[in-house]
Amino acid sequence: MSNTSRVGKIHRKTKETDIRLSLKLDGFGTTSIRTGVSFMDHMLTLFGVHGFFDLDIEGGGDIEVDDHHTVEDLGICLGQAFKTALGDLSSICRYGFSAIPMDEALAQVTVDISNRPYLYFDAPIKDQKVGTFDTALAKEFLRALALHAGLTLHVTVEHGDNTHHIIEAVFKALGRALGQAVSPEPRSKGPLSSKGSL
Repeated sequence: MSNTSRVGKIHRKTKETDIRLSLKLDGFGTTSIRTGVSFMDHMLTLFGVHGFFDLDIEGGGDIEVDDHHTVEDLGICLGQAFKTALGDLSSICRYGFSAIPMDEALAQVTVDISNRPYLYFDAPIKDQKVGTFDTALAKEFLRALALHAGLTLHVTVEHGDNTHHIIEAVFKALGRALGQAVSPEPRSKGPLSSKGSL
């Protein structure tokens, strides 16, 4: 069944994390994000702003261990919120693409809301840390998002030297590509598939 409000609300509580997330697809890029992982707060803010998603996230996890559980569970929650907000995938464009430059870095994100989760990730991330953030977690977030939202997600960074710029370009491009993919397609009366189902 289609979700006419196109809003997804998720509360995920485990022994490692406690996260509340609200996503509105037809928003204005208004965000309020407090996760305890400042770099992810920044990246998710960029994602919301450039995708025109209203995004409210509160909570966090055992960052005294490291940021892994919090970042992965943010991907899980955001993916589940997209799944809820999109309902039966009726009348959306389904595909999205964006290429975003951030100074010397150029990131390309291509997405298919396909119900066939897959992540292809090719990014020359040279530094293990940006501030205190473990840069390998960017891929873990994207993997969790793709799996729980049902996305075929291809992320390619054509070039870039500054790790912050590379990851920032990826999150901006992700927002733009997903914003395009979830856009209403009035000519499609159901899921956009020759099979009639995704």
